[in-house]
Amino acid sequence: MTSPAITVPLVKVAMPPRQLLMPALEQVLYSGMVAEGEHVYEFERQFAQTFKLPNALATSSGTAALHISLLMSGVRPGDEVITTAMTAEPTNTTILQVGAVPVFADVDPLTGNMDPGSVKQCIGPRTRAILPVHYAGYPARLTELRQLADAHDIALIEDCAHALGAAFDGHPIGTVGDFALYSLQAIKHMTTVDGGVLTMQDSTALPLARRLRWFGLAKGVPRTEVDITTLGFKYNMHNVAAVLGLAQLAGIGALVQRHIDNGRHFDQALRGIPGLMPADAGPGAEPSYWLYTLLADDSSAVERCLADVGVAASKLHRPNHLHSIFAPYRRPMPALDMFYKRLVHIPCGWWVSDEDRERIVTALKKG
Repeated sequence: MTSPAITVPLVKVAMPPRQLLMPALEQVLYSGMVAEGEHVYEFERQFAQTFKLPNALATSSGTAALHISLLMSGVRPGDEVITTAMTAEPTNTTILQVGAVPVFADVDPLTGNMDPGSVKQCIGPRTRAILPVHYAGYPARLTELRQLADAHDIALIEDCAHALGAAFDGHPIGTVGDFALYSLQAIKHMTTVDGGVLTMQDSTALPLARRLRWFGLAKGVPRTEVDITTLGFKYNMHNVAAVLGLAQLAGIGALVQRHIDNGRHFDQALRGIPGLMPADAGPGAEPSYWLYTLLADDSSAVERCLADVGVAASKLHRPNHLHSIFAPYRRPMPALDMFYKRLVHIPCGWWVSDEDRERIVTALKKG
């Protein structure tokens, strides 16, 4: 007997209403100004205001924003960055891109997030930054990580790619680290097809970040007069992506809230089922549930159970240290091994209806 077709996917692309988006896209496409311009700058202003950030710098991807943040944190070839293997691969390939060494900290086995105790053991004379990922939208233990970064005079960079709209101890995600990056890739909470945002505590560093985003050049200065003093990159967002982002922002509050409402529903409804437990976000954490994280005695059985009712479930990511490119940096991480064995993600996004989530709960209770 074959399982029914999947009708509730694990992830799904969110688009604003056609009647809002298409006129705005047509206007910018035929305006003669499709590269970086005022639409990008307006998107930056609105993004920062919406998510209560000190500033926002729009980039071509979240990976580009991370690369800039590593450089601005003083990470250079041979330096070490304490990171997590429980993430999408660009978190750590970008560390290699700047010539630095990824030092994998172990994780909290209840969330998959970086364990501050393990981070403390990883800090050495070459450490320049700590790079936590708010995995699946569940905030990492930022208070402890901030204290470690301050005690050792190293940067704290928040990877918020999964965690748009989350908070920790009442602070919006992205406002505790020296730098923070967001992903606007296709399947995140909101998308500009591809894109990212960088924010930083020190707003006086924005001019340097803008130059790093654009070949080392300062925008607004005639090209015959500008002088490149710092190597930069082609990391800018363009007006077409920004128009899509502006349309997304018009409805992002309700969209993120639906992720949160579904996640909180599962937090209550899935407790007490033998062999299953929801991930524990921990004190002060307010997840935005990009994915819902379950821990199961038999994760494969959960995937089969939900497939039988047309619902996708998956581990989604592969711990990065299992890739050959990271083989030289492998180290024992028993808590990560435990977490990954038990991990299974289930959908909880804006597309999951009340009926869908009851179908999920009923199937899991039946086992």
